[in-house]
Amino acid sequence: MPDTNGTPTEPVTESSTDTPPMQRVAGVTQLDQQLAALRRRLIREASQAVDLLKQSLEVLWASDREGAKEVRRIEKQIDQEEVRIEQECFRILALQQPFGADFRLITFSLKANSDIERLADHASSIAKISKKIESETPDWPASLREMGERLPVMCQELLRAVINADAQGAKEVVKRDKVIDRLDKQTFKDLSAKIELNPTNASEYMLMYRISRELERVGDLLGNIAEDVVYLVTGDIVRHAPKPKKKDQRET
Repeated sequence: MPDTNGTPTEPVTESSTDTPPMQRVAGVTQLDQQLAALRRRLIREASQAVDLLKQSLEVLWASDREGAKEVRRIEKQIDQEEVRIEQECFRILALQQPFGADFRLITFSLKANSDIERLADHASSIAKISKKIESETPDWPASLREMGERLPVMCQELLRAVINADAQGAKEVVKRDKVIDRLDKQTFKDLSAKIELNPTNASEYMLMYRISRELERVGDLLGNIAEDVVYLVTGDIVRHAPKPKKKDQRET
């Protein structure tokens, strides 16, 4: 049907309005294909790092020394993939000169890629520390156990937010990082009390606190990636954004 200028127009269909550009077959550019492939690689790398964190925690709770070696092997694979993804991002930037949402996807990929590799590093560190704990039944603080239970759930929520481009879901992950921070502080208090009661086990309790610090940093990385998801979806940089001022209750 022609428009007011006599130019024929295509009928608007459900598929033409609702299907994201990367999922269309017709009209897909080389850049679209490269970005879709980059996104898939990043999600695979993130999934692998999440699985590695879960594995390192299983190694920790079970005192599995052989499992710690496997964690280290997988961590090296993620290191190599991190370099390849970074190289691909630079190649696309140099050859395709993307802008707008495409540019945001590449900058997100570069930052998230680095944080994912660091997440894998912390998972490997947890496995290494677990080998130094000699007790067969360590006296884990409840707060540390809770950190180990919450973080894999946060990882899955973040993965869903990345896959679904869900800015609100990403903001929820940022909020959950605050809980991890509080648990880390509580773990310090709990372990300090244990050292006072049983100073002969101080070295083991210090190793436990090192694990707590590793987990707290994992929470920070998840929060960083979540903030970058918000940027990817909305273009807004929410990192260090000022908090809304609370109304003074004394005002009338």
